[in-house]
Amino acid sequence: MTRTVIESKTKTVTIGFDEPFCVIGERINPTGRKKLAAELEMDDFTTVEKDALEQVACGAMVLDINSGAVFTNKMASDPRYADNNFVEPMLMPELVKRVQSLVDVPLCIDSSVPGALEAGLEAAEGRPLLNSVTGEEERLELVLPLVKKYNVPVVAISNDDTGISEDPDVRFAVAKKIVERAADFGIPAHDIVVDPLVMPIGAMATAGQQVFTLVRRLRDELGVNTTCGASNVSFGLPNRHGINAAFLPMAIGAGMTSAIMNPVRQVEMEAIKAANMLMNHDPNGSNWIAFTRILDATKEGATFAEAAQAAAAAGSGRGGRRRRR
Repeated sequence: MTRTVIESKTKTVTIGFDEPFCVIGERINPTGRKKLAAELEMDDFTTVEKDALEQVACGAMVLDINSGAVFTNKMASDPRYADNNFVEPMLMPELVKRVQSLVDVPLCIDSSVPGALEAGLEAAEGRPLLNSVTGEEERLELVLPLVKKYNVPVVAISNDDTGISEDPDVRFAVAKKIVERAADFGIPAHDIVVDPLVMPIGAMATAGQQVFTLVRRLRDELGVNTTCGASNVSFGLPNRHGINAAFLPMAIGAGMTSAIMNPVRQVEMEAIKAANMLMNHDPNGSNWIAFTRILDATKEGATFAEAAQAAAAAGSGRGGRRRRR
């Protein structure tokens, strides 16, 4: 079975068809978060630290670290700050170091700037996941050498020079191309985690069906693990979290093995924990039973994040969770 191994300094997470679904926390990302971007511009990492602790307590197994901040005020005095190629390579290692000082989970180094990717790889302990490479020729030639040099797995996004196709067969062909090009660099298929690109269901009625079919093909024909930006499916719709909570178990049933998502959303994490048990990826239901204790605490008035952090603290007091290999 295909297994993609990601490591922090002392912990190992394995993404695989016979493993529990891997939750990659998405919150450390200043894109669209004006408050976070403003804090980072002032060298304030308060929200980053809060998000790191909350996400891990709520069930994130890996944390995505995205350095795509826009420093509006600094731009006015120094035009270099208008260029992400200048900003992100400086910001990424600082984010990585801050997060690693608080939590010991593997990281996903996320940027469109190759210099930021390498800066994050240099700062990260263990074996992080790199996010990402696409089928664009220039991107393949820039990112795949980094993947090989640092011996890390990589997210492969199914778009290329022509953009994002609405045809799932085209997206599959792009994924296949990336896997084949990676092999030319000596990168094995088990180190490629394909993002088949989830389209918004509000704009494309068949988006859900498309991605389920794609995931099955990626598993059966290419033998690769998969991921996605889970909330994309519900973009623009009301009660988004209800849609996401329905989508995730269906994707898991189709063979998806991870997702970049917000683990602080109770309804979505509940759906994943239940799906793990139904897929026989939770022996004796022990993780589900532990999770229901957190749900019980929310019924008594605690927020999901508060209840999860209290449970994590109590577990730490009993010696902590066993390291999973």
